[in-house]
Amino acid sequence: MSTENEGSAVPPAPGPHPAPPAPHPNPAVPPAPDYEPTAGTRPTASDAPIGPSDAAGSPGDPGAPGPGAPGSGADAGQSSTWWSADGGQQPGGPGDGQGGQDGPGGPWGTAPVPPSGPPGRKPRGLVAAMLAAVLVAGAIGGGIGFWAADRESDGSDTTTVSAYGNPKTESRAPGSVSSIANKTLPSVVTIEAQGNNGESGTGTGFVYDKQGHILTNNHVVASAADNGKLTATFSNGKRYTAEVVGRAQGYDVAVVKLKNAAGAKLDPLPLGNSDRVAVGDATVAIGAPFGLSGTVTTGIVSAKKRPVASSDGGGGNASYMSALQTDASINPGNSGGPLLNADGGVIGINSAIQSAGNGSGLGESQQSGSIGLGFAIPINQAKNVAEQLIKTGQPIYPVIEATVSTKDSANGATIASNGTGGTPAVVPGGPADKAGLKSGDVITKLDDMAIDSGPTLISEIWTHQPGDKVTLTYKRGGKLSTADVTLGKRKGDS
Repeated sequence: MSTENEGSAVPPAPGPHPAPPAPHPNPAVPPAPDYEPTAGTRPTASDAPIGPSDAAGSPGDPGAPGPGAPGSGADAGQSSTWWSADGGQQPGGPGDGQGGQDGPGGPWGTAPVPPSGPPGRKPRGLVAAMLAAVLVAGAIGGGIGFWAADRESDGSDTTTVSAYGNPKTESRAPGSVSSIANKTLPSVVTIEAQGNNGESGTGTGFVYDKQGHILTNNHVVASAADNGKLTATFSNGKRYTAEVVGRAQGYDVAVVKLKNAAGAKLDPLPLGNSDRVAVGDATVAIGAPFGLSGTVTTGIVSAKKRPVASSDGGGGNASYMSALQTDASINPGNSGGPLLNADGGVIGINSAIQSAGNGSGLGESQQSGSIGLGFAIPINQAKNVAEQLIKTGQPIYPVIEATVSTKDSANGATIASNGTGGTPAVVPGGPADKAGLKSGDVITKLDDMAIDSGPTLISEIWTHQPGDKVTLTYKRGGKLSTADVTLGKRKGDS
């Protein structure tokens, strides 16, 4: 936090008998230093899996600027906007985070904070410096702030500092992050899974309906799926045993149900419309990063339709998603938790992060933290999968019945020479075969969506439903052609 022009000495007015200034009983304490969040690198679609964010969390994220907010950063604490030391409106600088010059309210509907102290006066050096420390130190801030104001008083010129209790900042206006968190946290659970083989993990889930169904990621509950132990703990500390209703490995979606929901307050979270999300929209993520239940972070939608292949590092098959990308801080343990919009509606299920380490997988043995590249399964797709799992216990996948290479290519999705176990790559009589596709064809587009690899093609197909008609653009012998394909159906994971 900048303290420029604060704390500097002012020379006395000239006169015939200037008196030397009296020594101050308490010299100014230098302001706390600034800290800046780091930025990560942009992920690419490849055969290397991006790691899911399960297991247990990290503090903080850089936050998300919104209308009227001058910026974001770490001074404001975990996932918050900049806060000004004097509550003033300073263009371009780290303002009070609740108004600045651009409007009467902050990015989440909070009210502006009026300047403290008498009109027309600026805080004197000691008070300004100590208040800068208040905003960083947090827990000891109130006591130090008032102590500094008291020591500054000389009986004729008093400056007071209010470190807490401002009714406008405590209004928790509808649409603010605190309002969204207050409504959402009671419906978010921390899930602990314990397998019979000793494998365990921690993740997040949220209440899907009043029947006790909880929506989460498959990789969160996979270790307990076969007669393991599964528990769900609410924000009030009440813990319930749960069982897996159904899980879809390819989508990385699972539904669990509380075994005895008597006494549980089941308030389903409202579902948003992920198709209407726009890049730059504000986001709120809630989960249990590194076991820290009830952690709230904020950010924005960084990108849409990001093709992601994720794996938990346990040797299982990869999951594919056409993901929402967010810079809200997501860490191991956030998996399965809700990604919310500014209205508090769920727009995605937090599922994976890009690691800055040598490997991009994120399992129990590789506890990397957030670099601002998190990925969520769009809620419209997750809802369809959840309904399938609740009704039948098994997922349904749309397919073209052709095996494509999952190697990183950037040129398109190439239909392989052979399928699994030497079977034909293009299933005779299947949708791809009926459309005239053959081994060696390179698919470059699905409708208007550019296809740069096999994982991208799979993730885009899985955003559709069986029976949907799509147009594939493919290259054969250097010539581009198109084929209309009616998607087939595959039931269950294989």
